[in-house]
Amino acid sequence: MNGEAVQEENIMGTEKVSRLVISTGIPLMLSLLINSMYNFVDSVFVSRVSEEALTALSLAAPVQILVSAMGLGNAVGLNAAISKALGEKRTDKVRKAADAAIFIAVCSWAVIVVLCVLFVKPYFIWQSGGNEVIAAYGQRYLVVCMLFSFGQMGQWVFDRFVIASGKSKLFLFTLSAASLTNLILDPIFIFGLFGVPRMETLGAAIATVIGQIAGMIAGILINRRWNREIPFSFTLRPDKESIFAILKVGIPSTMVQILTSVVSVVINSTLFAFSTTAVAVYGVCVKIQSIVTVGCHGINNGIIPIVAYNYGAKRSDRIEKAVKWALIDSVLLYLAFFIALIAVPGTVLRLFDASEYMLEVGKPALRILAAAWFISIPNLVFGASLQGLSMGTKSMYLMMARQAVLPVLLILLFRRFGVLNLIWSAFALAECLAIPFALYLWRGSKAAYGSGAHENRINL
Repeated sequence: MNGEAVQEENIMGTEKVSRLVISTGIPLMLSLLINSMYNFVDSVFVSRVSEEALTALSLAAPVQILVSAMGLGNAVGLNAAISKALGEKRTDKVRKAADAAIFIAVCSWAVIVVLCVLFVKPYFIWQSGGNEVIAAYGQRYLVVCMLFSFGQMGQWVFDRFVIASGKSKLFLFTLSAASLTNLILDPIFIFGLFGVPRMETLGAAIATVIGQIAGMIAGILINRRWNREIPFSFTLRPDKESIFAILKVGIPSTMVQILTSVVSVVINSTLFAFSTTAVAVYGVCVKIQSIVTVGCHGINNGIIPIVAYNYGAKRSDRIEKAVKWALIDSVLLYLAFFIALIAVPGTVLRLFDASEYMLEVGKPALRILAAAWFISIPNLVFGASLQGLSMGTKSMYLMMARQAVLPVLLILLFRRFGVLNLIWSAFALAECLAIPFALYLWRGSKAAYGSGAHENRINL
């Protein structure tokens, strides 16, 4: 074996799988909930400014997805690379991967700054349909979020360090620092409290980036103090093999997010033809989704390092058990939210100061999209599992199908009928059509990690 060996066995290889999936997932759920809450509260506060301001945030969302894609791809790649190196007991590879991830984060921020300077103003002139108020709100918000996105890029990296090493509880502290900072500053900067001038959407952006920078600083300190298993430093000469390993898994996720951003632009353009309220409703539904699906996403983020570690340790039985329990736990965790969204969608929408017309548009939208989120659970689990196996390309194909190709094709088909509810139904139908494809890709992946007879094996 080359390199220094990790002496202690990581809990990823020893803990009972059913317990490990939920114990890894719960801190991530709490963290994602806190993260989603400040985005949710952002929109709740901004909806009190005006519906135009809320619409501006909805139009900014596709660009924010693009920005997040840069950090997400790096995070997914480093998560798999570091967990696999830990499973192989190679601390030399762990350090090289960590340093490479920090370098990629800095490069990503530089790209985002260039994109901001070149494209934000033309984007809002195009997407706002000539509405200068919406365009002004959106530009103020997005320019600040992009120029100061180094906090977000850094937070992605240092959060994933603790996840990759199985110390997901520490992730709660880094994200809490970001989210609580944002929650405290949001009303102060948006509405102008305690002598601070009223800044509306600009204030929301300032609160967001300050929170992200706080989260990054917390992540650095926590990893230095309590996550010695992953040493790191900044270097301008990162290991090329480590960069390739991260990008191999991460780029597919980035590409899917970019396609998702394009899809969001198509959706907003389509909805704008119905009304600006329809655009606002879609933005609100996305925020609601981020809250009600935290359980599913927490579980799926959690199984990536579990699968990656046991792939490196050649424990195929633990991989299959992890996938089984991720499916079960995800369904159970979303079920209560699903029932609530179907039963009382108007109550949820009133949190955003919804007008009668917004309620008329939003109630069927929220019910249909709630069903789509339920149907998406198998696709999420198999996509995350493929990432853990370093099969980023296969995961990309699945995510492209369900988040980009199928929704766009169906939306382009359905918009000819001029019925808004058909646009919402495109998302549910896309998830249904993607499930057989997900099963096909997962079956094909078994050769990579061994498909011998194991106890509690999943028969798909």
